[in-house]
Amino acid sequence: MNDRLQHFVPISLNCNHKNCCVVGGGKIAERKVKGLIGSGACITVISPNITPDLQVLADHKQLHWVNRVYREGDLQGAFLVYAATNQREVNNAVAHEARQRGILVNVADRPEDADFITPGIIRRGRLTISVSTTGAGPAVTADITSALDTLFGSEYETYLDFMYDMRQVIKRTVNSPQQRAKLLRRLASSGILDQIRRHEFTAWTEKEIDQWIAQNQEE
Repeated sequence: MNDRLQHFVPISLNCNHKNCCVVGGGKIAERKVKGLIGSGACITVISPNITPDLQVLADHKQLHWVNRVYREGDLQGAFLVYAATNQREVNNAVAHEARQRGILVNVADRPEDADFITPGIIRRGRLTISVSTTGAGPAVTADITSALDTLFGSEYETYLDFMYDMRQVIKRTVNSPQQRAKLLRRLASSGILDQIRRHEFTAWTEKEIDQWIAQNQEE
């Protein structure tokens, strides 16, 4: 039954300052655009009509709206493209041009023909969790994403900021890669996350950080 299951390779794309094109202006296109917002991408939406939310984004210069139907040649210079209209023939034409130009393409109504898919996303500051059900449907993806959203609460944002800052200090002050790895393992198992959950954590001072590093290097 699963012999033909398509496995996609999970990756995170750097879209900063890259041209990303969404062909379509409905709710599906809106979801695709909102997934790009915050990435630093230069977003172009091509459609004669767009949703109110997309209109707000266009009004605030967070995307460039081309107010007309898609035309061949519109994808020139794009890094990636979403074919997200409600017309199969238009999506097919967009996908064809994208492939001709070597551009990554997502086809909303035919994920099996896409170069990439857009998973459900949970963000907690530095933490990004993506969920894909490989075609089982957006409702299933939404249910799983909702369950993970409850499991990974806002405490992870504080925790990962702390771990990031500590890692930078350890990298600057500890020369041995083995010692660095040992310190980071100990830090990860030190119960900081539970302290944050119980609202018992206070940011460490520079002196406390130095003391913790010195003490745990000696042990």
